[in-house]
Amino acid sequence: MENKTKGELLQEELLLKAENATNKLSDEELKKAYDFCEPYKKFMDAAKIENEAVRVTIEMLEAHGYKAFEPGKKYMPGEKFYSNNRGRALIFGTMGKRPIEQGVKILASHIDSPRLDLKQRPLYEESELALLKTHYYGGVRRYQWAARPLALHGDMYKKDGSVVHVTIGEDENDPVFIVSDLLPHLAKDQNQRTLKDGLKGEEMNVVIGSQVFKDDKASQKVKLNILRLLNEKYGVVEGDFLSAELTCVPAVKAKDVGLDRSLLGAYGHDDRVCAYTSLMAELDYNKDPDWTSVVVFADKEEVGSDSNTGLNSAFMEYFIADLAAPYNVPVRTVLSNSKCLSADVSAAFDPTFPDVFEKRNTSFLNYGVCIVKYTGSGGKGGTNDCYAKFAGDVRRVMDNANVIWQTGELGKVDQGGGGTVAKFISALNVDVIDIGVPVMAMHAPFEVVAKTDVYMTYRAFYEFLKAEL
Repeated sequence: MENKTKGELLQEELLLKAENATNKLSDEELKKAYDFCEPYKKFMDAAKIENEAVRVTIEMLEAHGYKAFEPGKKYMPGEKFYSNNRGRALIFGTMGKRPIEQGVKILASHIDSPRLDLKQRPLYEESELALLKTHYYGGVRRYQWAARPLALHGDMYKKDGSVVHVTIGEDENDPVFIVSDLLPHLAKDQNQRTLKDGLKGEEMNVVIGSQVFKDDKASQKVKLNILRLLNEKYGVVEGDFLSAELTCVPAVKAKDVGLDRSLLGAYGHDDRVCAYTSLMAELDYNKDPDWTSVVVFADKEEVGSDSNTGLNSAFMEYFIADLAAPYNVPVRTVLSNSKCLSADVSAAFDPTFPDVFEKRNTSFLNYGVCIVKYTGSGGKGGTNDCYAKFAGDVRRVMDNANVIWQTGELGKVDQGGGGTVAKFISALNVDVIDIGVPVMAMHAPFEVVAKTDVYMTYRAFYEFLKAEL
């Protein structure tokens, strides 16, 4: 073996070295990472909205012995629980051997993604076409949603109190829906708009049908025919839209990307990729846990985390209070000693658009899980700026377990920015840091991640739950 120079040895000792995981991992480890993503693709296809993510996750939890949480019960080490918040948010975990006053380990992700929600009175007829009015949800680039197949998902609560789960457009025999766009031959005026307003909010109308109901005396016969079909399939009437949560999402399946299949494309990687990896870490951790684990799937992150299913509410705090109450431990004691990974994605460097990234401080596909000490915009506005000691603790855990990791920020300082649920959890006096999967084309209808990064994120969450902190 060639002797290394003093400078080479010093570089190894002092410099932070990043390396592409597809080069660093053995063929066996690489296969393990790629295999890990196969069930993830199925999860993504089955859980395109938060309601579905909650239902699918509860099925998996119950299959692994988790039971609905019982307030007032004194949970023993190894007992597994889950708490369903209105079918849109979920908390689950396992009681550990350590006294709960020493704190819990929290993994917090969100399961909502940008989409096209239906308005309260969405269905209308114009020029013998039936359409749906939408109100886009989250950071949508509106032009990306035109002229692509869409599926209709959600729940409709009928006047009698029953609920109907709607999914149209996912089965290969289903119809799909579409937001129309102008043909280029007639887009002279539209072409003068900024990219942001290429399609305006009130132009995001979804085409849902064109066949008339054959009756000479009826009016709005295309709309009437659509309502007839919905009534026959789901037993609903137009008034049921008022108590519905219906949304249009891309009618696309999770697919391998690239000839080498190293990348994975899907709708909603942000942030269900971190939800799935934290779920799998919890399922593998629960065998003989030292720390009590609390995994949170939150709603409404894409619109500020407000409402009673978002983390800018007290639902997580109340849950931990109920968990600690039988031990006569105040919730503030538990939270003040707890540690949390805010499991959210980061922006992966895109060589087609390099100018918006600060290359020394951005994440790259295939370079592992991304640790983000602070988020926010401009002068760190709206951020959780992690306590440096906790950042060091997390770094130590990753290195000791040979987890491949990197750091990153959401672009150049003055370019934009964004936030996560971290600031709401840190407001409870919990040590929190953001950590997750780098995503290319974030918030697009088809986002892209690297399979090695997905696997390393799972490993990071698992090692965090195990580690002494």
